Amino acid sequence: MTLSKNWGVIATWRMAWEGVSEAAQLLQGNNDASGAAVRAVTCVEDYPFYKSVGYGGLPNEQGVVELDAAFMDGSTLAIGAVASIRDIANPILVAQALSRERFNSFMVGEGAQTWALAQGFERKNMLTDRAHQHYLKRKRETLDRGLSPYTGHDTVGVITLDQNQQMCVATSTSGLFMKRPGRVGDSPVSGSGFYADSQIGAATATGLGEDLMKGCISYEIVSRMGRGMSPQQAAESAVYDLESQLIARYGRAGDLSVVCMNNRGEYGAATTIDNFSFSVATAAQTPAVFLTTREGKHTLIRPADQAWLDAYIERITAEVIV
Repeated sequence: MTLSKNWGVIATWRMAWEGVSEAAQLLQGNNDASGAAVRAVTCVEDYPFYKSVGYGGLPNEQGVVELDAAFMDGSTLAIGAVASIRDIANPILVAQALSRERFNSFMVGEGAQTWALAQGFERKNMLTDRAHQHYLKRKRETLDRGLSPYTGHDTVGVITLDQNQQMCVATSTSGLFMKRPGRVGDSPVSGSGFYADSQIGAATATGLGEDLMKGCISYEIVSRMGRGMSPQQAAESAVYDLESQLIARYGRAGDLSVVCMNNRGEYGAATTIDNFSFSVATAAQTPAVFLTTREGKHTLIRPADQAWLDAYIERITAEVIV
């Protein structure tokens, strides 16, 4: 295949910036989309201050960290995923390995953990002292008082495009903070939390999984790009159409945010909340963080300034007072 000068990587949230920067170096050096996507996600999984993914991820209502992850190769459409897996250092590596399996490519709970350990993946206690302090604080403020604890559901989703025009997508999350044991959201579910087709493009989502799954949002965005929409048009129309349908038919809509990229390296983002952030790098764009603001049925995008970036680091590393 003839090399294209186009390459790109886009991911949900500021927390992916370091991983996006590493993935950009790999893609610029003509490494493949698969390795770049997985590398970007492992950077997030390994950093203990990102409290919605991997090590340091926030636990369920019983204080146990259960992790979800998925990987999709947009050229072969191969998918691998894990859900409610415990004590595995990098769930994304397990998901990528499962994508090479003809059968049993989506595994959950104890079965997923047993298979991962048998394959030699690292066992690790994923509950940090800091995450446990967050848990005790939320439990005291909500469950112990008979209130709903459900806030916070950030997923890292990464899309990569390499110089051979191959695309991949990878996701990882600890899911809804204080969720019931065994709860699974959209992140490991094909078509909802992620979808990739190298002939068109890819999309990934973050927000309230229970609502994102109602619209198969990632597949819908890729489908709309395939019908001729730009990534930005596809993202905005899919997100706001789903929100409208949810409100009209279900009575409410939770947070819905997406990023997408086509196979030419053009990207888009849409959200129903203010200050949704995403990280991106392309052949024409050095690694950067962008912020979004909703305006009606459109998402306005602006670069994050240094004050915002500094405040972000201060916030995620601040002492947890129980």
